[in-house]
Amino acid sequence: MTQFFLERIRRINPKLNAYITVCEESALQQAKQAEDAFAGKGRGTANRDLGPLHGIPLSLKDNIYTKDVRTTGGSHILRDFVPLHDAALVSALKQAGAILLGKTNLHEFAYGVTTDNPHFGATRNPWDLERIPGGSSGGSAAALAAGLCCGSIGTDTGGSIRIPAALCGVVGMKPGLGRVKADGVIPLSITLDFVGPLARSVEDVSLLLEPIFVRGEREKPFKFSSKSRPFTLGIPKEFFFDIIDEQVEGVFESALKLFKKRGHKFKFVSLAHLPESEEAGNQIAWAEATLHHQQSGWFPSRASEYGEDVRRRLQMGTKVTAVDYLRGRETREKFTASFHAALEANDLDALVIPTTPIAAPRIGEESVAIRGTMHLTRTLLLRLNRPANLAGVPSISVPCGLTQQGLPVGLQFMAGWTDEPLLLELAHAFERECPLTARPELY
Repeated sequence: MTQFFLERIRRINPKLNAYITVCEESALQQAKQAEDAFAGKGRGTANRDLGPLHGIPLSLKDNIYTKDVRTTGGSHILRDFVPLHDAALVSALKQAGAILLGKTNLHEFAYGVTTDNPHFGATRNPWDLERIPGGSSGGSAAALAAGLCCGSIGTDTGGSIRIPAALCGVVGMKPGLGRVKADGVIPLSITLDFVGPLARSVEDVSLLLEPIFVRGEREKPFKFSSKSRPFTLGIPKEFFFDIIDEQVEGVFESALKLFKKRGHKFKFVSLAHLPESEEAGNQIAWAEATLHHQQSGWFPSRASEYGEDVRRRLQMGTKVTAVDYLRGRETREKFTASFHAALEANDLDALVIPTTPIAAPRIGEESVAIRGTMHLTRTLLLRLNRPANLAGVPSISVPCGLTQQGLPVGLQFMAGWTDEPLLLELAHAFERECPLTARPELY
């Protein structure tokens, strides 16, 4: 299986630029070791099955530390950086028997939503090579959609797992606060950073999440039932549908109608402090990102080595006042409380919203027209995702259909703290009842 994926990478990756580094030699060594362990060679006669990830070829976003494998962060500054240790989650995946195929391309330092990388080249969307895969985990999502790995681990500060998952037609999950350790992951914003899995199905996402998930003593392993119970879902009245492409909205509404026919219920709800959440997230992310790059000694001393867009945002971080930052933190607390209050008051299992208000824009398309008005691409792609980061709650993007141009549309579920099992069950039910069977035509 590892040989199969390596061959596909050799053949297809030049079209996509999804991988920065391919670990061909070590991947084959790991595959042989996994095969020997399963056959009982080398340690007694009994075979050793390490579980569902034993021998499964995965990729990792290239801001996650990997021992003896360079970790660039998608940057010129770290182009030759080789960590001396694995990130905690990488050690856990290896213990579960997973095989590392390589490190995937990303927006520089994970600080963007396009994966149009000025140092390693733009990653292209497998559904249309002239379009972005989304970011910052764009290489992971593109590799998955093109069949260049079985799964991947990405990071998400304002939607960077869910945005590329939606634009590439795969599943991406941002777990809740503290559920996956971020030790050994290059930080962007310590308040808003999350690490999570991407895969081609919800069940595969759960298998990837299992070995890296931090659960409470009484919490059980993820498990799916053959029949789903009826769910009650909230649809926000404000903000999420104020700016949205007509085709994306139509695909989303069609998916909800089909889901409703299966017995699930919907309620329209209001969330306090939602409009302020966007600016609060910006102030926190700008300040914390700039602080990290200053502490690392990269900014401003090596400012010329950054791509223009990332350099500009780091400069913006120097202008965030203490009052603005603290106000953002205060808004975060208020919004988190109002989100959980809305779930409880309306007896909701989760919220259901579009993942992005647009399908994949073209590479270099910095603004997009929606109903006759131009909007910044970056703002649009972050808009519907940042609230889950601000509240620190789990959320998952699942494909829900295609536009008339054949581009994927994502649907997102947001649930309360520690509700990852419920979220996976809900997403699994939706996927089973509203499957996306189409795949990009890459040979």
